[in-house]
Amino acid sequence: MALAKSTKRQTRGVVTDRLASAFIAGFLALSLVNPGHILPAASAQARHTAIQTDWPVYGGQSADDRYSALHQIDRTNVHKLKVAWTFDTKEPGGLQTNPLIVGRVLFGFTPTQKVIALDAATGKNLWTFSTGTPGLQPTRGLSYRTDGTQSILFAGLLSNLYAINPATGKLISSFGDGGKIDLRKDLNEKDVTQSFAALTTPGLIYKDMIIVGFRAPETEPALHGDIRAYDVHTGKLRWIFHTIPLPGEPGYETWPKDAWKVTGSANNWAGMALDEKRGIVYVPTGSAVNDFYGFDRIGDDLYANTLLALDANTGQRLWHFQGVHHDIWDRDFPSPPSLVTVRSHGKQVDAIAQTTKQGYLFLFDRTTGKPLFPIEEKPFPASTAPGEKASPTQPVPSIPAPYARQLLTADVLTTRTPEAHAWAAEQFKTFISNGIFVPFSVDKQTVVFPGFDGGAEWGGSAVDIKTGVIYINANDIVWTGGLTENKPGGSLGANVYQSQCSICHGGDRKGNPPAFPSLIDEQKRLSDAQITEIIHNGKGRMPSFPNVEAARLTAVLEYLKTGDIAGSATPTPKSVNRNEIAGAKIYDKNCAICHGDDLLGAPSNYPGLLGVRLRLTDQQILANIHNGKGRMPSFQKLTDADTASLLHFLGDSASPMVESAVTSNNSSKKEVESALTPPGGLAKYRFTGYRKFLDPDGYPAVQPPWGTLNAIDLNTGKYLWKIPLGNYPELAAKGLANTGSENYGGPIVTAGGIVFIAATNFDHTIRAFDSRTGTLLWQGDLPYAGNATPATYMIDGRQYVVIATSNARNPKGPQGAAYVAFALP
Repeated sequence: MALAKSTKRQTRGVVTDRLASAFIAGFLALSLVNPGHILPAASAQARHTAIQTDWPVYGGQSADDRYSALHQIDRTNVHKLKVAWTFDTKEPGGLQTNPLIVGRVLFGFTPTQKVIALDAATGKNLWTFSTGTPGLQPTRGLSYRTDGTQSILFAGLLSNLYAINPATGKLISSFGDGGKIDLRKDLNEKDVTQSFAALTTPGLIYKDMIIVGFRAPETEPALHGDIRAYDVHTGKLRWIFHTIPLPGEPGYETWPKDAWKVTGSANNWAGMALDEKRGIVYVPTGSAVNDFYGFDRIGDDLYANTLLALDANTGQRLWHFQGVHHDIWDRDFPSPPSLVTVRSHGKQVDAIAQTTKQGYLFLFDRTTGKPLFPIEEKPFPASTAPGEKASPTQPVPSIPAPYARQLLTADVLTTRTPEAHAWAAEQFKTFISNGIFVPFSVDKQTVVFPGFDGGAEWGGSAVDIKTGVIYINANDIVWTGGLTENKPGGSLGANVYQSQCSICHGGDRKGNPPAFPSLIDEQKRLSDAQITEIIHNGKGRMPSFPNVEAARLTAVLEYLKTGDIAGSATPTPKSVNRNEIAGAKIYDKNCAICHGDDLLGAPSNYPGLLGVRLRLTDQQILANIHNGKGRMPSFQKLTDADTASLLHFLGDSASPMVESAVTSNNSSKKEVESALTPPGGLAKYRFTGYRKFLDPDGYPAVQPPWGTLNAIDLNTGKYLWKIPLGNYPELAAKGLANTGSENYGGPIVTAGGIVFIAATNFDHTIRAFDSRTGTLLWQGDLPYAGNATPATYMIDGRQYVVIATSNARNPKGPQGAAYVAFALP
């Protein structure tokens, strides 16, 4: 399973292996299944040639070009589009799904992660699949596979990948464990029950394998972000690529010694692209944890923030490009790359384009990894945070120009009203604003422009395969961030909150609404049970935290009630309802009679259990539970679920960071320990939280445009056009229109000369633009925001455009979620 050894050709930039002597030739030979109902998947090139009428892959095709050869809807008639059907999920929450359309069936998700099959011509529900456990993670798509005899629909729900019969909505029990596999396994982890993984973006099908990444937390503990391929029939692991290299693997030297033992993520959450003809899968990865203070991972940190070209048959690395060295800004590659053919230096070159949060677009020869536009390693400032060592250089493309602004100056501040400008000017005086790749300082806010949500985001870009023009929607607003000291001596609840929650909700619990809600008075709105469910299962952009076991969870609940920083470190607050916590109920029923409800025991007769998981391994604890020890009886009646809940309640283990960090760039143990706060393993500094730079009225505190749609000719690197995307309806009503707005989701482009995109947060609109000029040709009203990527397909000679809508990113608006399809009359 280990990564095969390779030959490196250079230290930074693009690095290649000796390419295999021959790549997989020819396309998959797939035949029709269930004629008129489910169609086979084929190669992107073949589908385009045959005029593909469905949308069987996330993004349209495995090349992720978001291109459709359909042209019934074109520049001359797009203005006639009308709503063909609407499917109301009757659920609140986020809906970011780019649905699949295979034959006459649309496959999608609901906000609570039910899988649905709809008649794609009418919107009628055909079946619904539910695990029985509501999920609240983003679910952006599904995967479909057929070999002519069996069709399989793959759906990522919470930490599991399910194999579903697309005709019936029933599990295919021969896959994995009764129809599912746990994505937390196969990652060198000791206890996956305390880990989080979610397949927010679907895997790619190649031959008889499904290749997957996953979403992981932004803080410790986090799983390794390894890329894996599983057998589509059995669920068995076929290959694995370690994004945090093991000893002896290339890239290991870019981390501290044994970093793989204590560091996590470097994961692919954004999606992938596949060159089926060559048998190469292209995988963009995110940062390692912790995102903003990397004292324990000094070095370039390969293969975090890297575009990987892997042999899709074996997982062997062919070449790679790292877009950010030692990322301490959360500058993940945010979207799948796009395959395209361009003309470079007089020759046709099969290329790959990768967008970024910081507004850069990189273009490579997709076989060799050679940049098609120059990339220069430019110097950037050193870190002033004790224990941190920022990379001295970062890669910057000379062409194309960035599609988002990167420097906040006084003349860019908002002029929406005199009062807003005066407020912004005062705030600006307190910021560090020196452009991109400026390391965060302690107790000082540093400008991040474009913000943590880009630039580009997960919606991806669209490429017209006929012209080589790429269409990218981008956010263009300011966020800020900084570091502050993790001061010891606080209550357990305060310490857990600061280490796990403050990264989004802020050290003061005020958050940054609407993206990151305030948690002040949260327990007046939600019960302990509701908060516990959200913490353990996640919701929206918030990941789950199964590692926060119940003993610490009760302390967090107490802290959220009182805000008491200096409270007791003993995790047994009486005001928390222990009957709402599974592990606490099991403990109270079986263990408290001897060890006390406060876990303090009665030494020497009954030992205290506070911190027991720091003293004993889980295997030792489980052996004592099942077999008994001394005067303690056995508890064989407890199920595996019971003991897992009990372990959560009893506590977790600290991470051994110090020895790993000592080896980083000759750091001394004293230097590393100065970056730690007792008990060992807690970083001395933490991120102050994501902060949008919004004026007192809630609008971006910079001048428009606040969101854009960009058309770039990849043959030349030149812009064809750039326009604002989106409006704030209340501002437009006052005459301030065409401002652009935050946007999440992506475009598609068709042979009819149309770019379709919704994406905007506030105006509930889907738009059609002339792909040549950027002229707005049509716009349609939506019930909610179209924070997703559209799909287009044809049934019975009629072309449809469908978009998933919801309002999770605008909690002040009407709540709900629906799929809406448009067609010509």
